[in-house]
Amino acid sequence: MNNYKYYHPILYAALDIFATFVVVLLSFLSFYNYAEFGEHIVSIMVYAASISVVTVLLFFLFKIYRIITEETSVMEFVRICLVTIIVHLAGLIAISSIPALPSFADFFYTWVLSTVSLLFFLSFNRIAIRLYHLFKVNREKSKKVRTVVIGAGSTGKVVIDESRKNKDNHNFVVAVVDDDPNKIGGLFQNIPVKGPISDIKKIIEFSNAEEVIIAISKLSQERLHEILELLRDTNARVRRMPLISEMEGPNDKRIIDVDLDDLLYREPIKLDNHKVRNMLNGQTVLVTGAGGSIGSELVRQIYRTQPKTLILFDIYENSTYDIQMQLLRMKHKENIRGVELITLIGSTYNEYRIESVIKKYKPDYIYHAAAYKHVPLMEDSPMEAIRTNVIGTYNVAKFADKYKVKKMILVSTDKAVRPTNVMGATKRFAETIIQYFDEKSKNTNYAAVRFGNVLGSNGSVIPLFKKQIEDGGPVTITDKNIIRYFMTIPEAVSLILQCGLFAHDGEVFILDMGKPVKILDLAERLIRQAGLVPYVDIDIIETGLRPGEKLYEELLLDKKHQKKTANSRIFVEEKEATNKHLVQDVEEASQAFNMAKTSDVKKLLASLINTYQIDKH
Repeated sequence: MNNYKYYHPILYAALDIFATFVVVLLSFLSFYNYAEFGEHIVSIMVYAASISVVTVLLFFLFKIYRIITEETSVMEFVRICLVTIIVHLAGLIAISSIPALPSFADFFYTWVLSTVSLLFFLSFNRIAIRLYHLFKVNREKSKKVRTVVIGAGSTGKVVIDESRKNKDNHNFVVAVVDDDPNKIGGLFQNIPVKGPISDIKKIIEFSNAEEVIIAISKLSQERLHEILELLRDTNARVRRMPLISEMEGPNDKRIIDVDLDDLLYREPIKLDNHKVRNMLNGQTVLVTGAGGSIGSELVRQIYRTQPKTLILFDIYENSTYDIQMQLLRMKHKENIRGVELITLIGSTYNEYRIESVIKKYKPDYIYHAAAYKHVPLMEDSPMEAIRTNVIGTYNVAKFADKYKVKKMILVSTDKAVRPTNVMGATKRFAETIIQYFDEKSKNTNYAAVRFGNVLGSNGSVIPLFKKQIEDGGPVTITDKNIIRYFMTIPEAVSLILQCGLFAHDGEVFILDMGKPVKILDLAERLIRQAGLVPYVDIDIIETGLRPGEKLYEELLLDKKHQKKTANSRIFVEEKEATNKHLVQDVEEASQAFNMAKTSDVKKLLASLINTYQIDKH
């Protein structure tokens, strides 16, 4: 069909010649009887042929054959009518001068019949195709997703235009919602405008809408969260246009799914990393646990500061190799030069291995992210949690002091506060190790960074929920009342790097993480984001709290005693008395490796961390 554009006008021209010739002949036949028609047959056929040829030539001249039949409009119809009438007027004058044919008055009836018939035929065969396509589009609308657009502005227009012009677009916009009283009740792009936005739930129900697109680019994160909250109890899938701050260019017209970051119910925390860049640029930096969720983002952000040497250290080869390849791609894409990238496999609890690494490369900064973090798994294997989270941290801290590392930053967790599980208890133990060495060391500044759950990290509920939704459900949550503090991986890592600036006294830094989020809300929103309806398409069921799991996580032991830092979103926990018997406690914790019963290991851990309450599940 590659030659379609060449034979398409020829096909129409041939059809027009044939139709014009036949219509003119039939018009004369309606005026004459058969005997008279036969008498004038030659003149009539010459006239009919002339009209046919001249009509087609003028159609070419007026570019009527360039009209795309699917897009035939009123203007194209007018052009066809004008050409047809002009040709027939010329023919009427010409035929009136032929003595053998009827006079002007007698022929007028034939002329009118011929002209009207041709106007109908020449126009209808084009308009019919247009009508067919309109009917086809209207029929396809019933198969599209009924959509409500929030925002009767330029961004809303982009969404509507896309829904109308893009054949691959699945949206059929049934209503536009806005807060502007001057727009409510009117039409926007021929679509009714309703409002205010606070009535969105009623509007969705009335319109039978299945999807909502938020199309307001100049929107604060706070207002976006308010709108998302209004949409929470609806069954509609929610998508949005990018905010101005998220746009990749002036013509960014993407429609994106509601991101998990939107569920933080607060403005994203943007920390000034200029000083971090100055601190790390040209230095040697070691990141343990470099292949993990936090470790890999730490590595990416540190790499952009262009240290002299960046050392990736992890026990798991696959994820470590993946982040190594990412950095090599970043090197070329972002033109990062002069950074020596070293990737090493090993465990922090292997004392000889970690010492050899620190001794050989003499890092200026260590970010210690290597840890076991999965709560239920560590309840069943507490001795391994002690091996990595306690002994591993002790080894890194000890050799950081011995080889005069400038700063060591421990990545901790909110589960270290009044821990009810092994993972939290071992991380609290790790915090005490940091504080012990900070007081002891004359060479190294130590600090720990404590934060809540990280959206999308390995072991978080988000990947689990997504997998369950892909499998058709159900989505499982431990308790419908469970809440968690959430932050994004980039926020968590920016916090860790910022705290490296402030670290000088064994501090435990805490981020103001805003409002906690109900896990149930996350599950429902993820289901809607997949275009499904909670409890209808995908069920949500409770499974009961897992061993060591809390309904509510805490970030501080006592908020009344928290101290502010130079950054308004970062606080410091009031320092407790240093454990003078830390070395003996670590040696005692090592006895766990020889214990067969997990209950004995937990009792040992509880004897060393007095805030740890063993879970009775």
